[in-house]
Amino acid sequence: MMDFMLRRAFVQLPAVAAAATRALPQYRSASPYAAGPDPNRFPARVASTKVTESAESVRQSLSRCMQALTGAKSDREAWAAFIQPTDVVGIKVNCSGAPKIMSHPLIVGEIARQLTLAGVAPQNIFIYERFADQMVAANYTPHLPAGAQIHAMEDGTRRGGISNYDQRAYVETDFFGEEQTRSFLSKLVSRTLTKIVNVPNMKDHGAAGVTGCLKNIAYGSFSNVARSHRDSRTHTLSFIGTLFQLEPLRSKSVLHVMDGIRGVWQGGPFVKADRYVFEPQRMLVGTDPVAIDRLLIDIIENKRREMGAVSVWDRSPAAMKDSRYFREPGHIEFAGNLGLGVYDRARIAEIAV
Repeated sequence: MMDFMLRRAFVQLPAVAAAATRALPQYRSASPYAAGPDPNRFPARVASTKVTESAESVRQSLSRCMQALTGAKSDREAWAAFIQPTDVVGIKVNCSGAPKIMSHPLIVGEIARQLTLAGVAPQNIFIYERFADQMVAANYTPHLPAGAQIHAMEDGTRRGGISNYDQRAYVETDFFGEEQTRSFLSKLVSRTLTKIVNVPNMKDHGAAGVTGCLKNIAYGSFSNVARSHRDSRTHTLSFIGTLFQLEPLRSKSVLHVMDGIRGVWQGGPFVKADRYVFEPQRMLVGTDPVAIDRLLIDIIENKRREMGAVSVWDRSPAAMKDSRYFREPGHIEFAGNLGLGVYDRARIAEIAV
């Protein structure tokens, strides 16, 4: 494993904490599935536009972004760059703050509608997330084409079951001496889906710093992931990228549509108080999850600065007053160093449309 330390945060770390962060977990990954083509067709390229909470705004915003990203002249041509009529497509939503904050039903519904226009049969569209109770709270069904399927890997009343996870595809490590040291990939991802459209929100996160493309699809597609943080310690720095690079998750994740209709600037991923909810009113679309998440850091940081909150990079004692953990926004650069995308802001082309 890389001896990785985010330079910007290093100067704020006490010597003991710095040494602990350098001692990264040792991971062992296993998967019988071959890698597909590189899904990052447009590295360091992110289409960005304003979006509001209306069906027409969502439709126009998604259309502008898809065409700007791909250079296509029509929505059908733009979607054809990623999706074929024979594909079985998963839409990875984020419902951890539902019903207040979630991948917005208008955006999820419009993506599903566009997939049908691209020739995908509704029954071959799966909206998926880990927990059934959160999916119920999100209430996506009224916004979807008839026949589209809702899939949760775990029953909300009996979390921890692994019947919907593939025990042949996993990432293994011992973080804190936990009994179960493997995180298994969803069977839906490994055996059924051929393509995935990832739809994260704009959120801060008490352990990971932010919840963006990488964390949404990594933690949301595997079992047994919350074990990565305990007390004030978190291993999200290295765990998120390590999960995402496991095949076939990475190569199936062909598009990321970041929903910024509403977001959370403090207390994420859940909504602890309405005052922590804000409205960025932005949509970011691309194939590079690292680049999109790098832009997300600035969005969250700017809002936290406006509200007088500490930086997500802050590792001083003051930072522990509003978070149980020392946040690890460095997981995004770490993922970039794994080859999962471009982190360097100077290299990222944000195309405003």
